[in-house]
Amino acid sequence: MAAVEFIKDLCTPALIIDLDKAKRNAEGMLERFHKLGVQLRPHMKTHKTLECADIMTGGSRRCIVVSTLAEASFYADNGYDDILYAYPLPFDKVERCAELSERLSLFHVVVDNRLALQELKKRPLKQGKVWKVWMKLDCDNGRAGVPHCDPAALQLALEIWDTSGVELTGIYAHCGNTYACQGEEQIKAVAQETTTVVLQFMEKLKAAGIQGVKSSIGSTPSCSHPVPDIAMLSEVHPGNYIFYDVQQSLIGSCRLEDVAVRVLTRVIGHYPHRNQLLVDCGWTALSHDGGGRLPTGYAIIEGHPELKLLSMTQEHGRVEPISGKLDFKQFPLGSLLTLMPYHACATAMMHPVYFVHSKGKIIDTWKPTRGW
Repeated sequence: MAAVEFIKDLCTPALIIDLDKAKRNAEGMLERFHKLGVQLRPHMKTHKTLECADIMTGGSRRCIVVSTLAEASFYADNGYDDILYAYPLPFDKVERCAELSERLSLFHVVVDNRLALQELKKRPLKQGKVWKVWMKLDCDNGRAGVPHCDPAALQLALEIWDTSGVELTGIYAHCGNTYACQGEEQIKAVAQETTTVVLQFMEKLKAAGIQGVKSSIGSTPSCSHPVPDIAMLSEVHPGNYIFYDVQQSLIGSCRLEDVAVRVLTRVIGHYPHRNQLLVDCGWTALSHDGGGRLPTGYAIIEGHPELKLLSMTQEHGRVEPISGKLDFKQFPLGSLLTLMPYHACATAMMHPVYFVHSKGKIIDTWKPTRGW
């Protein structure tokens, strides 16, 4: 693709990042948890780029979370260390995890069952190293982790603690149930509940003779509005906040003006007989997640609250007015529309390159890593 100077000249569809907003979002989170005395371990899954990681870590290139081993290897290859692979240990990837553990000063894995622990025991690390293990605790989020109320949670922690060649490094909880919230008050209620459950579990560990174990919770909503008790934790691990998105604004994590990501699309067809425009953005360039959740369809069309992204096929999008007749003169063929995505993580995953701008002028391109 030929280099262009301004976002208005990009070939579409294109994912654009407002660098000033992204930096402001990252710096705000760093400052927030520095003041609380809690280590921020930012999650890389939203963007999967080196440039964003540098912004989120304040240039330290340490202490990050990843969701795939492709990300872990990418960051390790670029000088990052202290990487937490926050995914229930896949048995087919134990050898790759071992290689990273032996290569880096700190590489952490997550375990939520005894069989995973047995897999680690089968592959002792070389160079006198031990597996750094975080136990995943399910604090009513209902995805991965040992249910916090199950006696098996404490039993697994004790087993990890007592296993030779393995270190129980921390307790990891994701309060993904904050994504069902509406408003700061609800976010804080869920965050408080999760924080309390984790702190209570840490007390159980101490009573059982387990000391020096870290505690961590995370989600962008809970870390955008932290409760006071979060200061009693060791770490937090949000990720989406670097970009934010429409979903986060509806939850109450941010304002719409904090959203740093957009998808540019062009008008490629006029269809007066059905009162619609056709645009060159389909579901290969924009997440389907917003369907049925917004009056404006699958995204917010910036500057045009009267329009709705009605539907998408692979490479096409249908746009129509929410009510009334469409004024086609306002949207000539070739003109640009700017879409604010409902879900930034899923949308970013669809693009091989991000165009980074400041006040509309392109200043960089970022290429994310891909794969698992």
